[in-house]
Amino acid sequence: MDHTIGRGSALAFAAPLPLHAEKEAPGKANFMRKATAAAALAVLFTLSSAPAHAETTPSDRVTIDVVTVNGSGCKQGTAEVIVSSDNTSFWVIYSDYLAQAGKGAGATDFRKNCQLNLQINTPQGFTYGIAQATYAGFAHLERGATGNQWVNYYFQGQSANNVKKHAFTGPFDDNWSITHKTEFADIVWAPCGEKRNLNVNSALRVDKGSADANTNSFMTMDYTRGEVRTLFHFSWKRC
Repeated sequence: MDHTIGRGSALAFAAPLPLHAEKEAPGKANFMRKATAAAALAVLFTLSSAPAHAETTPSDRVTIDVVTVNGSGCKQGTAEVIVSSDNTSFWVIYSDYLAQAGKGAGATDFRKNCQLNLQINTPQGFTYGIAQATYAGFAHLERGATGNQWVNYYFQGQSANNVKKHAFTGPFDDNWSITHKTEFADIVWAPCGEKRNLNVNSALRVDKGSADANTNSFMTMDYTRGEVRTLFHFSWKRC
């Protein structure tokens, strides 16, 4: 398993400041303005980033049904799943996924999570696994504050204990991205001929630590009026 972390590695596009930023925390609003000046992120990848060992990709259209959405980071209507037109990957697009601590933050704002249960409808004769996943966002962490991002994805009926965690330490004020790559021999495949939904779970946590009580630290995988894409690459094989 190969894990890579990058600062500012995602492409950006302009987006206005979320309406709620000024109301929640004046300090945070300044930081969010900086972030949106650089802008809300859109993580875009070319086919060259797809795993080289995958077998022929099915030509019939792959579709995904979102069975359930739970969590404080993806309230109803704030998470969307889109399959690429070439069946090589799919995106999860969040629009309200932000954890914060410090001035202006509520008692439960320090941790946000999202649990997605996805039914991936595969063409007959094929099965799939997740070969690569990339999460990205923006973080502003004051000196003394810390941020953490967790993720795990697994098929229904399998163990959920393969959790990947990455920590960030303030001072930090930048885009962030994390990529998990799985070697072809280690990919876990959906059982052929069975309907096993894919669970995609993630969480963000920000701890104020020793940071100045008059400051605000936050970590996000979204902006209210922009979009951050979490990208999953399929690996395909014939049953």
